[in-house]
Amino acid sequence: MRVALTGASGIIGRFAARALCRAGHDVTPLDRAHGWTLGQPAPLQGHDALIHCAFAHTPGRYRGGEGDDPAAFVAANLDGTRALFDQAVQARVGRVLFVSSRAVHDGHPPGMRLSDNLPAAPTTLYGQVKAGAEAHLATLPLIGCAIRATGIYGPGPAHKWRALFADYLSGRPTPARIATEVHAADLARALVLLLSTPAPLPTVNCSDLVLDHHDLLAIVRDVSGIGHPLPPHADVLRLRIPDCEALIAAGWQPGGHRLLRRTVRLLLRD
Repeated sequence: MRVALTGASGIIGRFAARALCRAGHDVTPLDRAHGWTLGQPAPLQGHDALIHCAFAHTPGRYRGGEGDDPAAFVAANLDGTRALFDQAVQARVGRVLFVSSRAVHDGHPPGMRLSDNLPAAPTTLYGQVKAGAEAHLATLPLIGCAIRATGIYGPGPAHKWRALFADYLSGRPTPARIATEVHAADLARALVLLLSTPAPLPTVNCSDLVLDHHDLLAIVRDVSGIGHPLPPHADVLRLRIPDCEALIAAGWQPGGHRLLRRTVRLLLRD
């Protein structure tokens, strides 16, 4: 299958590109390194599928990623994404996979289990932009699926836990927090799987671990041998946990705690 991949050099896109190539797909990268940015016309003619991972935001932030220019944030990420999806229809691309976010669930009650087909209830501009793009995709005459990915972790020069690890290793206080997480490689495998799923749901969740800072930093302690105090456990009862029944039914198997431990070792080494 010939696949156009936006955001190919980002944390998700890098893993997706490798997974797609290993699966035998022909990948066309669309990103700044290849002369394309979100909002520009995309060369989609002749492609069987589009996977849209690109997102314009303040470095290191998604919620709040609009910085001091929310209008530009919406123009790039909502208007630009809608236009990209419309271009896919015009180019007769048969399938679009859109990397959305768990942020579309933020307005649901604390402690609620989140099903794959749950209506969006965003509370932030980031969540509203993702939900708006999902809604537009659902109206188009092609096979479309929005993957509501949870917090994404993985190796890279600006990995999400760099500041947290640095604080712990330096003996500075670390906050209590609990969240759902998925490795970028597991998300990439989900994208490859959804390319060949005959009729995917319009929205699916992608989440693996319920991870407390206490337990994450306990791994850091064990790997590093540095025994600073751990933060207290956070309140798991208020956490909204996504069900991933659609992906699991299709054969998706995330890496769980084994992959987490291997990744923490890599992050600390780097």
